[in-house]
Amino acid sequence: MEFTTEPFDLDEAPAHAMAAREVIEAAELDAVDVGPFGNTAEGGADAVLSAVDALLRKSLEAGATRISLQVNVIGAGE
Repeated sequence: MEFTTEPFDLDEAPAHAMAAREVIEAAELDAVDVGPFGNTAEGGADAVLSAVDALLRKSLEAGATRISLQVNVIGAGE
């Protein structure tokens, strides 16, 4: 999955970005890459779906006004 939270603040990471980071780093995912303009994570379907649920809830609670999320399924049909 890939996600970003807004509004952006280039001077200091906003509370919603920190909340998202905490959720993703605590999740049982296979790979996580957190950056200033986008974040990615990989894992099994259950782990990703649980992380997405927590990410959306915690980020919105912490003040996010927009969350862009993309989920890709790799290896489907193989």
